[in-house]
Amino acid sequence: MAHTAGSAVDVARISAMDAREAARLLKGVRAAALAGDRPPAAPRPEIAESWRRMMAGGVHRRRMAGGVHPDRDARSRVLSAAETEERRQVSPLREILPVLREGLLPELDESLHIMVVADADGRLLWREGHSSILRKADRLGFAVGADWDEAVVGTNGVGTSLVTRRPVQVFSAEHFVSSHHDWTCAGAPVHDPRDGQLLGVVDVSGPLATMHPATLAWVSSVARLAERELRVRHLESLERLRTVAAPLLARLPGRAVAVDPHGWTAAVTGLAPADRVQLPKALGPGRLWIPQLGDCVAEPLPGGWLLRLAEPSAAAAVSRVVLDLSRPRSWTATVYGAAGSWSQELSPRHAELLFLLAETPRGRTAAELAEEVFGDPTRTVTVRAELSRVRRHLAGVLSHRPYRFAEDVEVELIRPQDPAGLLPHSTAPAVVRARLGRGGTGVVP
Repeated sequence: MAHTAGSAVDVARISAMDAREAARLLKGVRAAALAGDRPPAAPRPEIAESWRRMMAGGVHRRRMAGGVHPDRDARSRVLSAAETEERRQVSPLREILPVLREGLLPELDESLHIMVVADADGRLLWREGHSSILRKADRLGFAVGADWDEAVVGTNGVGTSLVTRRPVQVFSAEHFVSSHHDWTCAGAPVHDPRDGQLLGVVDVSGPLATMHPATLAWVSSVARLAERELRVRHLESLERLRTVAAPLLARLPGRAVAVDPHGWTAAVTGLAPADRVQLPKALGPGRLWIPQLGDCVAEPLPGGWLLRLAEPSAAAAVSRVVLDLSRPRSWTATVYGAAGSWSQELSPRHAELLFLLAETPRGRTAAELAEEVFGDPTRTVTVRAELSRVRRHLAGVLSHRPYRFAEDVEVELIRPQDPAGLLPHSTAPAVVRARLGRGGTGVVP
C-alpha cells in the first residue's frame, strides 16, 4: 500500500495492512521523527504531540519526560501488594469494575486482549483477560502496581490518555519505547461526574496482530457507561441524604441547606435552590464562610453536611477584595470579611471580567463589557452568563445594573511587574491595551 511522504497515518488503512507491514511503516515514521528527517507518513497528531513531549526534555506531570529513552525499557518501582490494595480501597474506580468487566471481558479472550484499569497517577490497579496475554504483559512490566505514566514509559494507551484526557489508541511503533512495538493499546479516561476530577484510565491491550480501529470506540463507550454508573450512584446517595435532611430542615427556623461532601444540594429551606455549593477543601463542624451563602454553621449529617446560614448574612460584611493577577497562569480573588478570608481561583474569562470591573469603580454595562472583552457589544448574553457564574462564587462582592464591585468593598488589583505579563492568554481589546500601557488605571482605592 503506497503512502505519500508527509501524508498522515490513517488508523483504518494501518489496520487493513498485514501486521508486519504496518509495523514496518510505523517504525519508519518513528525513526524519521527521532532523527529529525522527513517521515514516509506523518504521525497522527496525538502521537506526534506525545513524541514531542518525550523529546523536548521539559517537565511533564511528575517527571522529566525527556528522561524516557526510545530504546531502553525503563521501569519504576512496582507497588507492593499492600500499597496496591490501599489505592484500590480509596479509588472510586472500584465501584465501576462490574460495568467495565461486563462491557469488556466477554470479548477479551476471543480477541487475545487484556483489560487494565489505572488510577490518575498511571498506576495499574486491576488487570484481567486472556492468560497467555497476561504472561506476555508481565514481561513488559505491564503488571498490577506498575507505573505507566507517560513520563515513565513513553507514549502508551494509559499514560498518554491521562495527559490528553481523551481516548487514545497506540499501534506498534507509535509507542515511543521500542520494546512496546509488538503491542497495540486503546485507553479512555474516566472522570468523576460529581466534580469532573480525572479518576484514571481503562485500557485494552494486546499483540499487534489483534489491532482493530473500532477498539478505541468500544473502550470509550464502556468508559462512558462507567461514568454514567457513577452518576447514578451519586444521585442515589443524594436521595439518601435528602431522606435524612428533609425532616430536619422542616423543623429549623431560618435558612439552611443540606449538601453532600462535594457540595451537591440534597435539600434546602428558606433559600433559592442551587445545584451545588462550593465547599472549602478542609470542611469541619463549626462556623465558616461559604462564598455562595456567606457566614454559616456546619453540622455533620450521614453522607453530608447541614449548613445553617447565620443571621444577618456575613455577605454584607465583606470589606475588601484582593484581585491578584500577578502570576502568569494562576489568578485569584481573595475576599476579607467579618468571618475571615477565603480565596477563589479564577478562570481566564472571569479574570478578564474582574480586571475590567476593578479598573472602573463606577461599573460597566453588559454591552460595555462585551465590547471590551470580545470587541462586539452585542455579545451581552455571554457576558451576563459569565458574570452570573462569578456572582455565585463571590456572594456579596459584586453588584449589577451596572456590573461593579459593591460600594462598601475596597478593591486592590495586583498586576504583574511587567505589563506584558498581564493575562497573557487574553485577546480582549481592553486587556491588550492595558498590556501596551494604554487605557489602564491601576489599583482601585
